[in-house]
Amino acid sequence: MFGLDLGGLGLTDRDEGSNAEAAREMLETGDWISPTLNYEPRYAKPAFVYWLISGSYTLWGINEFAARFPSALSGLCLMLVQYAFVHRWFGAPVAWMASLMLLLNMEFLGINRMVLTDPVLVVFTTLTGYSFWQALQHEQGRHWWFAAFYLAMGFGMLVKGPVGIIIPLVGVIPYVTLMRQWGTFWQKGFPLVGLVLVAAVAAPWYVMMFQIHGEAYWAAAQANTTGRFMNPMEGHGGTLFFYVPVVLVGFFPWSAFLPFVLYHALKRWKAYWQGQGFASQEQHLEFFLSVWVVGLLLFFTLSATRLPHYIYPAFPASAVLVALWWKRFLKGESPAGFTASTRILIGVGYLVGFALMFAPAVFHFFIKQIIKEFPGAVQLELGWLPMMMGLVIIIGTMGLRQCMASESTRYLGVWVAGVMMVVFACLVVRVGLPMYQEYFIGPPQELAGIARYNLGTEDRLIQVGRKRPSLSFYAQRKVYFLGPGDEEWSQHLSAPGRKMIILQTPLRRELPESMSDWTVVLDHNGFSLLSSEPLLKEHS
Repeated sequence: MFGLDLGGLGLTDRDEGSNAEAAREMLETGDWISPTLNYEPRYAKPAFVYWLISGSYTLWGINEFAARFPSALSGLCLMLVQYAFVHRWFGAPVAWMASLMLLLNMEFLGINRMVLTDPVLVVFTTLTGYSFWQALQHEQGRHWWFAAFYLAMGFGMLVKGPVGIIIPLVGVIPYVTLMRQWGTFWQKGFPLVGLVLVAAVAAPWYVMMFQIHGEAYWAAAQANTTGRFMNPMEGHGGTLFFYVPVVLVGFFPWSAFLPFVLYHALKRWKAYWQGQGFASQEQHLEFFLSVWVVGLLLFFTLSATRLPHYIYPAFPASAVLVALWWKRFLKGESPAGFTASTRILIGVGYLVGFALMFAPAVFHFFIKQIIKEFPGAVQLELGWLPMMMGLVIIIGTMGLRQCMASESTRYLGVWVAGVMMVVFACLVVRVGLPMYQEYFIGPPQELAGIARYNLGTEDRLIQVGRKRPSLSFYAQRKVYFLGPGDEEWSQHLSAPGRKMIILQTPLRRELPESMSDWTVVLDHNGFSLLSSEPLLKEHS
C-alpha cells in the first residue's frame, strides 16, 4: 500500500516540493546543519527529516520515489510499533486488527505517501506514549522503558521542534494528573535524567543553528512554534470544528466507532476517582489512550493554524481503541454505542460516497476558478472514476453494516471494511493520481526539467504566478518567483545571460511589453516555457 506507484506522482506544492528540495540542496551543498530552500535559509523545520531524505537520494537517486521513501518506511515502522505494543497486551488477533485499522484509512495512506515531516514524527511520538505506558506497568526493565520515553521525545523534537514533545505530553500530563500519580512519576520516572536524555538528542543541532544564525533563527523558530499556535499561518485557519470532519472522513470507516469508545472510556475515570478502580488492564489502557486522543484533539483545535495532517498523531491510539471495541463485538457482546456507531458509519459512508459520485458536477461548476491556477484542467474528463470510487465506498459501507447486523457474520466486518479501503486506494493511486499528474501538477514541473538542461550557471529561471517550490527540485537550481506586476522585473530582465520563464499560458498577456518577442519554447497543458534567447542559434 505504501510502495504502489510511490514515485508516479510529481511533488505537490507546497510542503512536498519544499521538503524534497531542501534535502536535495543539503546533499548538493554538503551543509548538514543549516537547511536551505531555493538556496535561502529554511528555518521552518529541524534537519532530521532532511537527513533521511538525503540518505534516500544517495540510495535511489534524486527522484520522487527517493523523496517519499522515508515516509513510506516510517509508515511501515509505525505499523510494527503498533503491532508489537498491542500484541504485548492483548495478543495477535487484536494486534492485527489495530495495525490494519491504522493502515486502512484515507489519511494514513495519504500522509505516508507524501514528503512530509509528520510520518517520521508520529513514529517517535507513538513510541513515546507506548514506552510511557510500558514503563508505568512494568517494574522489571522500567528504567529502560523510561529511557526510550525520553529518547523518543528528543528525536521527535529533532524532527519537528517542540511539538515532538508536546504531542506525547498532552496525553501523559492529564493522565498522571487524573490518576494522581505525580509522586510515583517523580520517584520512578527520573525526570531530571530524562531532561538530560532529551537534550542530548535534540540540543546539539539547535545550539549549532543558534550559533550560526543567531537572532534570525530564533525569530523564525518562534514564528513556527508559538506563532503557528497563536495566529493562522499561510491562511490555514478554520473553525473550532475543523477536525470533526477531518477525523470522520480521514479515519473512515473506523471513525464511526471512535466517539463512543472515547466517551465510555473517559467515563470510567469517575469510578476510579470514587475508589472503585478499573475492572481490567484493558479498561485502564483504554482510559490512557482516550485521554491522549482527546488531549490531541483539544490541543490542535485550540491552535490557530489548522491543517488536516496535524491530527494524524492521534490515529495510532485511536486504532487501538477501535480494535478493542471490535474485540468485544466479535465475542458476542453489544459494546456501548453500537446503534449510534452504525448510524455514524452509514451517514459518513453515504455522504462520502455520494459526494464522490457528484464530483464531476462540482468540478464543472468551479471550472472557471480551477483553470485560473491549472489551465490544463479544462481538458480533463473524469469519466467513470468518481462513480466507481463512490460506489466502492457505498457498497463497502452497506456490506460492513450488513455484517455487523448478524452475529454469525460480524467477524467478516473488518475484512469487508479493509477490502473497501484497499480497492478505493488502488483506484486513487492507479487511476486518479495519473489524471492529477497530467493536468494539474505535472506540466510546470516538466517545463522546469526542460529549463534545467538549457540554462547555464549564470542564467535565470523565473516562475510567474502562485509560488511553486517544487520547480526548484525539477530545475535543480534557484528559481525566482514573481508576480506579473512586481517591481523586480526590471532587475531580472537587465541581468546578464539567458532568462527562462514558466507561467500559466493566459498570464503571457500580463508580462512586460519588452518580453513580447521572447521565444515560446513549449506550451504544455496550459503552461508555457519562454526564453529570452532561441535555444538554437543560426550560424553563417
